[in-house]
Amino acid sequence: MRCSRLLLPALGLALLTACQGRSPEPGSAPAKDDAASVDKATGDGKLRWSEAVVWDGDLNACRQGDSAATRDCLRDAMRSGGASADAVTAAEQLSTGGELAYVTAWHEHDRLGVATVEYPFRANTNEGTRLVDAAGKRIDVDAVQLDDTLRADPGVQEVLKAHPQATPFAPAQAAGTAALDGGGIRLLYRTPLRDCHACPDVGQLQIGYDFDGKRNFIGQQVVPVTP
Repeated sequence: MRCSRLLLPALGLALLTACQGRSPEPGSAPAKDDAASVDKATGDGKLRWSEAVVWDGDLNACRQGDSAATRDCLRDAMRSGGASADAVTAAEQLSTGGELAYVTAWHEHDRLGVATVEYPFRANTNEGTRLVDAAGKRIDVDAVQLDDTLRADPGVQEVLKAHPQATPFAPAQAAGTAALDGGGIRLLYRTPLRDCHACPDVGQLQIGYDFDGKRNFIGQQVVPVTP
């Protein structure tokens, strides 16, 4: 049986155990990379993200008048607002599919970069997180979706009988770390599961993002939420 990525209080650890036979432990073999969670723009312009990509300025010029909320407007506002060249490049890498974004904060956690990303023109969920590994690969912890593959999983189908509309609603929240074999580290992030944006949480989806001893991203997997 394939393992479900969905954990709900009604089923909790029992569902995960039925899928896996036992709960995954830190240091166990990681799952394959989730392609949807790794920025396709990684490495564009060979920019290595750091504190230099941060900008926290005024975008009012892109919200009013004849100025459309475009990449050009964001770029111009950032430049006139004192943004560094690295910050502008990072914003261009993040702004895809007609959606604008830029980095508002940066910190390092055990030799990993953690960037806070602002989506200024979204109606909801204006903030996200990217993890940045030693090679510069960026992992979007808010990109996990209950896709068709997961919906086909017998365990997920059983859960959806109780909550047919349940789906992850970003942003994910940091939920701790765990040591992995060989000096690696796992960063845990939890995303609430709801039937709609304004609905109460019906559960949590917790994903562990695994990095080796050199802090290269090696994969991700569902980790049970402990009581």
